[in-house]
Amino acid sequence: MPQLRPDPTFYASPRHAMDAPPEELAYVTLPDGSGKHPDAIGVVDLRPDSRSYGRLTHEVEMPYVGDELHHFGWNACSSHLCPWAGHAHVERRYLIAPGIASSRMYVLDTKPDPRKPEIAKVIDADTLAKRTGYAAPHTIHCGPDGVYVNGLGTPDGNGPGGVFMLDHDTFELRGAWEKDRGPQYLAYDFAWHLGFDTMITSEWGTPKMVNQGVVPELLLGGKYGHQLHVWDLRTGHHKKVLELGADQQMSLVLQPAHDPAKPYGFVCVVVSTADLSGSVWLWYLDRTNGSASGEWKAKKVITIPAEPADPADLPPLLQGFKAVPPLISDIALSLDDRFLYVSCWGTGELRQYDVTDPHNPKLTATVRIGGIVSRAAHPADSKRPLNGGPQMVETSRDGKRVYLTNGLYSPWDQQFYPDGIQGWMTKLDAKPSGGMAFDPKFFIRSESTRRTHQVRLQGGDGTSDSFCYATT
Repeated sequence: MPQLRPDPTFYASPRHAMDAPPEELAYVTLPDGSGKHPDAIGVVDLRPDSRSYGRLTHEVEMPYVGDELHHFGWNACSSHLCPWAGHAHVERRYLIAPGIASSRMYVLDTKPDPRKPEIAKVIDADTLAKRTGYAAPHTIHCGPDGVYVNGLGTPDGNGPGGVFMLDHDTFELRGAWEKDRGPQYLAYDFAWHLGFDTMITSEWGTPKMVNQGVVPELLLGGKYGHQLHVWDLRTGHHKKVLELGADQQMSLVLQPAHDPAKPYGFVCVVVSTADLSGSVWLWYLDRTNGSASGEWKAKKVITIPAEPADPADLPPLLQGFKAVPPLISDIALSLDDRFLYVSCWGTGELRQYDVTDPHNPKLTATVRIGGIVSRAAHPADSKRPLNGGPQMVETSRDGKRVYLTNGLYSPWDQQFYPDGIQGWMTKLDAKPSGGMAFDPKFFIRSESTRRTHQVRLQGGDGTSDSFCYATT
């Protein structure tokens, strides 16, 4: 029987979420870098007063090899409080984990024992292809009317990629979301502005374009994704292309403003073929033309340059450039829409920007860990160099804690860190006025071939919830 009150972890506004109790558990995907063993979902203790604080306490091993678990997420979240959603009594109970390499999807039940989730359902690749037409599922987002998932392409490894839907109770596949995709072909992430009935999608590449790592000919030819797409969220119709420029290769992670009254967001671009820099772009609804509906636009607001390096210290892919690019692979926005965190997986840097004025971000702090060349250590073990770099970044609801992992995607890991990546996860403490520092007591190092990737927090986190009511 469904519960009669909304899940207590659903919050009407970002401010309500920020005032909620702190998280006690983290769930993290652990893809196996060797390709010989199953991936897993790990459970991490986040209670500072616990003897197992900052430790991996449990792993749920997948039943198959070769999944490459990626951007998993909850079946339900705060968006279910939307007055038109009609699903306020669904529980934030299940984690849905997509396998980008296998096209399998796993549903994990956290309710019986949150510290030891159990696999409740497996959706195989054939079923996914038959009912949606897509393959290589990549990202999970819980929406007001169900679970939204994107696929990088079609079962033959080509395109188009796109978005499909999953029922949040039965986990039955509902089919493709788009009704008219217009010129959209490549896919990666997607985000929405619930108050403006708008979805934004970004671009990477088809499965064939990415499953062997970065292809130099495609990169230098400007063939990877370099656009954003604007959609009507209610109807699934394509409305507009926001062109970033063919030299802006791989427009990846989207972070919309959490306040549903704010029609803007940020997207990271991995690399510019002009100078190896990385960048962050702002998309926004421009109403200066006097139109009530406004016009969606995009502009670059952050540029992070490549760093000169000795070719002998670089992987073969970069030796000819004599520099290490930042390789911006993830961004995260605090729930108060004030601080943007930018992961530079190549240089080993995590940056914090004050984006109170989203058109003019200001750098407020930076830390180093790992990196292709720098191999910066963690304070917990200052004499032991680390590889990999800041990759997936997740913020707590109150914005005081930032969780960081170093694994990106096995084909990329092998190209940019050919000596192999040893997975790690760490936490930083963030100051309310800006600034961040590593928690010296929180450092997890993988002792197996499993790497760390996406982090989700029990009760919701800073990137996976959508809100229906403005903070004010």
